[in-house]
Amino acid sequence: MKEHRSGFVVIVGRSNVGKSTIMNTLIGEKIAIVSDKPQTTRNRIQCVLTRDSYQIVFVDTPGIHRPKNKLGNYMAKTTRSAFEGVDAILFVVDVADGIGGGDRYIAKSLKAADLPIIVALNKIDAADPAHVEEGEEEFKNLGIAKEIIPISALKGENLSKLEMALVNCMPYGPQYYPPDMVTDQPEQFIIAELIREKALEFLHEEIPHGIGVEITEMNEREDRPLVDIRATIYCEKKSHKGIIIGKQGKMLQKIGSKARRDIEKLLGVQVYLELWVKIKDDWRNNIGMLRELGYN
Repeated sequence: MKEHRSGFVVIVGRSNVGKSTIMNTLIGEKIAIVSDKPQTTRNRIQCVLTRDSYQIVFVDTPGIHRPKNKLGNYMAKTTRSAFEGVDAILFVVDVADGIGGGDRYIAKSLKAADLPIIVALNKIDAADPAHVEEGEEEFKNLGIAKEIIPISALKGENLSKLEMALVNCMPYGPQYYPPDMVTDQPEQFIIAELIREKALEFLHEEIPHGIGVEITEMNEREDRPLVDIRATIYCEKKSHKGIIIGKQGKMLQKIGSKARRDIEKLLGVQVYLELWVKIKDDWRNNIGMLRELGYN
């Protein structure tokens, strides 16, 4: 019988360094949302990469930052708990942005983890080659990494090398999940996240972190292959509601139209998507509301 490796890898790094992009590209499907705004990922998302001789379960975490509300506290707690029971750490750094104090803080905190650490210097496609060399040298001097690999998650450069480095950290063992399973997240959670991603893409910076999305209805029609989805976008202020809807509803249509295309790719079927916007004052500090939106 061929030897099989399997294990869990937690992905850590500052906000907006490309953790979700790496995971989506390796898996080959869009599971975690991607945005150029910080603190995009709010939840612990598990994705599964299965090959003939190994299976890697990736745990994507919120970017490490100082919490400002109960949602922020949840995100920080989620990141800390993700280290439990894993076999390796993938530490992602935005080398185009340069190695900063946040990266050094994370590196210092990882020293006590007692796990193999693979450092991915991401965004080499946009980085000065001198910055890449400096990044490699700095992490060599820090002495925390089993391996340091410059990559471009966007272009797919060196991702196969990164994948094999992670495989070599995995113990021998059986598959934890069926080979056709790519995530443990329910469809409704992923759909809500895809809608939130489009809101992050199109809205002003002060609004996106104040929105949450709830799927209120999802039904497949019996007469034809079409899924009806109704979702509510929650915001914290009346002024934000107007911006999300936009003049003559154009912004909400824009968010819905782009989200629908990604949802149809996910489900493999035509989708009718209806979006509503509601105000929930200070929902990020409301424990009951956070639970309703899946932040348990």
